[in-house]
Amino acid sequence: MSDLAAYEHRITAALDRIARRIEAGGVPAAKPAASPPKPSEDAATIAQLRAALEKERATNAQLSERLASARQRQDGQLGQLERRVARLTEQLDLQSLEMLRLKKANTRLMEANEELRQAYVENYPDHQLINRSISADLEALQAERRAEMAEMEEILGELKPLVAAEDRAVG
Repeated sequence: MSDLAAYEHRITAALDRIARRIEAGGVPAAKPAASPPKPSEDAATIAQLRAALEKERATNAQLSERLASARQRQDGQLGQLERRVARLTEQLDLQSLEMLRLKKANTRLMEANEELRQAYVENYPDHQLINRSISADLEALQAERRAEMAEMEEILGELKPLVAAEDRAVG
């Protein structure tokens, strides 16, 4: 990209020099003519300079088009990457939330199971403890399921662009 900008700058400078020469009558300002030019030579020089100017303008236009298309491609790729980063960040946030829920549910499950073990050792199982243990176990299973679903959503999110690309290639 920087090469294109440098070429564009050089071409613009050359076009400016050519335009100044044409306005000055086709003779460079730094070099005085040794003999007065003939009118036919002036016309030929002007025609050559105009042809060179048009050629440089065409080259400049081509380079400008290439630069614009390269910038457009780069902007499109940047937009795709930004959307992908946003989607991955959202998925990461969802997974983090589900992992936190899973950790909390497992902690409650371990506490309830420890209380149940203690009650069993003391030979008087409490029905409330059993219910709490089963509830904590169920909550842990649900949290694990949500974490698995979040992971599946992430996998599907990565597969969808691949399947769409394959469909475009086939169709």
